[in-house]
Amino acid sequence: MKIKLLLLLFFSIHLYAQNDVSVLLIPKELKEKANSVVQYQKIDVIIKSQSSYKTKIKRITTVFNEYGLRNIDAREYYSKSEKINAIEATIYDAFGKELKKIRKKDFIDQSVADGFSILSDNRILYLDYTPIQYPFTIVYESETESINTAFLPSWMPIDDYYESVLKSEFSIQFIPDLGFKYKEQNFENYTIEKKESSNMIHYTVENIVALKPESHSPSFKNIVPNVIFGLEKFSLEGVTGSGTTWEEFGKIYYDKLINTDTELNPETIKKINDLTKGITDPIEKAKIIYNYVQGKTRYVSIQLGIGGWKPMLAKDVDRLGYGDCKALSNYTRVLLDYVGVKSYFTVIYGDSNKRDINKDFVSYQGNHAILTIPLNDKNYFLECTSQTNPFAYGGDFTDDRYALMIKPEGGVIVKTNGFTPIDSYQKTTGTYTINSEGNLVAKAQIISAGIQYDNKAFLSRINDEKELHKSYKNRFSWISNLKIEKIEIKDNHDAIELVENITFSATNYSNKAGNTIYFPINVFNKNENIPDKYRNRKNDFVIMRGYFDTDIIEIDLPKEYEVDFLPEVIHLDTEFGNYKMNIEKKSNTKLYYKREFTLKEGNYPKEKYEEYRKFRETIAKQDNLKVVLTKTKTE
Repeated sequence: MKIKLLLLLFFSIHLYAQNDVSVLLIPKELKEKANSVVQYQKIDVIIKSQSSYKTKIKRITTVFNEYGLRNIDAREYYSKSEKINAIEATIYDAFGKELKKIRKKDFIDQSVADGFSILSDNRILYLDYTPIQYPFTIVYESETESINTAFLPSWMPIDDYYESVLKSEFSIQFIPDLGFKYKEQNFENYTIEKKESSNMIHYTVENIVALKPESHSPSFKNIVPNVIFGLEKFSLEGVTGSGTTWEEFGKIYYDKLINTDTELNPETIKKINDLTKGITDPIEKAKIIYNYVQGKTRYVSIQLGIGGWKPMLAKDVDRLGYGDCKALSNYTRVLLDYVGVKSYFTVIYGDSNKRDINKDFVSYQGNHAILTIPLNDKNYFLECTSQTNPFAYGGDFTDDRYALMIKPEGGVIVKTNGFTPIDSYQKTTGTYTINSEGNLVAKAQIISAGIQYDNKAFLSRINDEKELHKSYKNRFSWISNLKIEKIEIKDNHDAIELVENITFSATNYSNKAGNTIYFPINVFNKNENIPDKYRNRKNDFVIMRGYFDTDIIEIDLPKEYEVDFLPEVIHLDTEFGNYKMNIEKKSNTKLYYKREFTLKEGNYPKEKYEEYRKFRETIAKQDNLKVVLTKTKTE
């Protein structure tokens, strides 16, 4: 009897050990709307000294489908400054049975610079796992060390939509004399347990249900809970420093990481001086140097922080003709300095979703580097990684956000240039003809600027005619049987405008019923985007960027028909923007169509979302209104 009891006890313990990562243990509400569930996450950060910290991670993630694979996050970066002490993963099936053990040697080891030798000491170990079944569970564990205490790990227990969290823990041990600090964000709607002592903070959160994305939501990081950490006494790429203000922080950065590299090949110095000879205007000089860099170099994509913080030598960029964002920005800075134009290395968050350097929290932030030229109370911001951007134009990747400019006397928070709706215009002037068979022939000039230039500039770089025609057919998707007759595109870098001249035709554009023809009045610029409807919206909403469209179109009608119905004049005026549309009958065979639409950027409470949605719905309906023609009676 005792033997049976012992066997039963052994079996029970063994069964529990197998099933402690079983999908069966996940509560039903956490599986709903989830591509993956973090069953357990524990992150321990130990600050050992001013120039060393260690991070230990254990994460148990259950993946339900292919979309959840990206939430495994089984990767670590390493370099001369960062070491990977341990990394491994174990795969389990839905019932907690072990399927595969993955050791450090089984992870893929790759340069973050895709094999470019000058940057080969910055590398990544990552897991590339192809599942044989869903769901499965992965237990991932790692231990890393870094000398860069200027940039401490942050805590964000949930980092993607459609991912639930059963339990997440984060602890950070610190040395009080180093000036430890932290900032909590978006804790309001979550029950987070916090324990704090003189040298440690510990956070725990449980049962976070998966979030579903909503149209026009704020950026994910502005919705979910997160904590950022920093030290006033830190180390960056082997250089120790102390900074309680941005000025102090920036001075260390400039003295130790930026201004140590000013050497260039004498032949290059002579060439750029020859290019700018006789030119006194600093901006004209800067344009020449910017064009020189665009023609000479190419961009190797590495995020700031992953490839280290110190730029590669300017003379190496000059010799090799490539670099990452910090290398190309610093190279351009050095070139400008040689021709007498002062510019400053600037750290920023580069993303089409606007993200600010947190100006109230002095720490190393940002993922990208640009260049700033301050002149006559105006800042010119140079995107040095682009071979095609106009001078001082960064588009939606760096617009309208706080950045850190690194000057000799210290760091300065600056705001990059934004675009008002009037700046981001699209001006369409055109004509089209409807014949008695209902066929369409149309011609227009479309001039785009600001963010609308950014959205279309790629068109000028498409060399394949079929690909270009395909792009326009997708753009004018409401026109069936579209045939492109002629396209001329001019990218005007001086005005920062894209000018499109296009001629096209379409058979059976109009619908015919007996003696009646009816056709959509708006040929060139339908705004059909209607935001999704929500019964119970969770988030406030954001209109990230505004714009202004104006359309002036002359319409020729078939002589055998007369106008039977014209849409009425409409004028909508809301806090989100305004819309005007008017059709003027000049004669029996000629109409003038005028349309204006202004969308205003802004942050709005969720209670106003339905009002905004109806505004956009009304515009979509107006843009699809039809003119009705009736055949003239003949004797």
